[in-house]
This record gives sequence, structure tokens and C-alpha cells, in this order.
Amino acid sequence: MTTQQQLALERCRPLQGSEHRLDLAQRSALLTGLPGWQLVGETVLQKEFAFASYAATLLFVNTVAGLAERENHHPDLAVAYGRVKVSYSTHDVGGLSRNDFVCAAKIEALTQI
Repeated sequence: MTTQQQLALERCRPLQGSEHRLDLAQRSALLTGLPGWQLVGETVLQKEFAFASYAATLLFVNTVAGLAERENHHPDLAVAYGRVKVSYSTHDVGGLSRNDFVCAAKIEALTQI
């Protein structure tokens, strides 16, 4: 099982405090299993997705919104015609947590269906 598949099977947990913030080695290791995702500084995990139509773009946004509600972990979404930029960060830990990578892996799983 790949890192992405393992992450996608996990559930987000309530996290608070800097002890849950991932260090560079942890972030880098988890990032290798998420093609196209990138670290923006030390606090954001991000990927831009492209779509053939506005309807497909909105379907993706609504699907990600449903996932965010189920996991209680919400990304920032920048929506444009045919594009969505998804950005994760765990504000309660002051950076990136495992939850960010779990949700990114779940989004990747959705795009492979």
C-alpha cells in the first residue's frame, strides 16, 4: 500500500498545540506520496487542479466541501473557471499537521475515481 493510500484511509483528529506541527523531515516524507502537491513556506500544503468546464470545477469544489465537513478539517479554496487551488494548514498547531496530508490524500483518491 502506498503512502497516499494509507493516508487516505485515516481520519482527521482534533489537534491543538505546536507538538502536533510536523517538522521538515516529516512534511517532506509525507509529501512524496502526494503527486503535484507542494509546500508553500513552512505552513501551507497546496495543489492546483484543472477542469474542462465550470460545472466540473464546481462539482469538485462541492465534493471537497463535503469531505472537509466529514473530516472537520477545512481547506482554503481559490476557485476560477476551470481551476481550483486547494490550500491546507492547521491553524490550531501553527503550521502543517498530519490532518493536512490526510485530507490531501483523500482528495487525490477522489481524483483517481
